[in-house]
Amino acid sequence: MYLKKVDGPRAVTLPDGTVLTRADLPPPDTDRWVASRKLAVVRGVLYGLISQGEAQRRYQLSEDEFREWVRAVSLHGEDALKTTALKNYRQL
Repeated sequence: MYLKKVDGPRAVTLPDGTVLTRADLPPPDTDRWVASRKLAVVRGVLYGLISQGEAQRRYQLSEDEFREWVRAVSLHGEDALKTTALKNYRQL
């Protein structure tokens, strides 16, 4: 079995005991950003699976957009990343 060399860890364990791997991250060409994909990227960065810079390059995100995802999750949880609920949380 051949494993591609990557910088950083291949997997991290989250506080709830689940394991997040690079395979769990969305593909780089993702166009439709649902809450679960955003959350996977945020968790990947926060727990050291990938760097913020790598995530921004890989997914073509601006620093402001990524920080907004992190802020929304930290203040309101995963539901704040849903587009339909965005207007409710942005005004707080």
